[in-house]
Amino acid sequence: MTINETINGIDITCETGEYFFSPNRVDSGTRLMLETVPVREGDKVLDLGCGYGVVGIYAAKQLGGDHVVMCDILEDAVALATDNLARNGITGARVLQSDGLKAVEERDFTLIYSNPPYHTDFSVAKAFIEDGYRKLAVGGRMVMVTKRLDWYKNKLTSVFGGVKVFEKEDYYIFLSEKRAARAEKPKKNAQTMSKKLQRKYGKRTKEI
Repeated sequence: MTINETINGIDITCETGEYFFSPNRVDSGTRLMLETVPVREGDKVLDLGCGYGVVGIYAAKQLGGDHVVMCDILEDAVALATDNLARNGITGARVLQSDGLKAVEERDFTLIYSNPPYHTDFSVAKAFIEDGYRKLAVGGRMVMVTKRLDWYKNKLTSVFGGVKVFEKEDYYIFLSEKRAARAEKPKKNAQTMSKKLQRKYGKRTKEI
């Protein structure tokens, strides 16, 4: 089946299928996410969990395909999103088959969009947030839309140090910014010397 949608003045045409999320129209949460946090000039965008490709196509029509990477765990989604890019006249965008962000090598995205799948144990969302943080450039933004508030608010705050929450209709749109690169944690096999020994020998670690 074919859907024709306009989001923020951007016309999008996609082939969909009954086994894909929201096959008959662009999901309301996705639309609200894109309307609430638009792309900026020069952004490098990751469409995380792209499905049949609406978010990536929306971004590529404004930024150019070479500014967009899309990924999904399903081979069928990758194939359909690739076809839909061509259907919309977009070249240069890359679509990867990836379990979360495992196959995504770049660490310089300035914007990650995700409408994560709903799982009661939040395992997928947890990986999206933690790995997404590592794939963002400093100053990069992660945007997620869900119908759940507390877990996402707490997790994004824990990882990013803060989050803005927009409540629209029945959805919550979360916006977090990577403020600085995290310091690497000490190796587990290193033990810090006591303060007395540090004063005597200088601050260092000793292997255990």
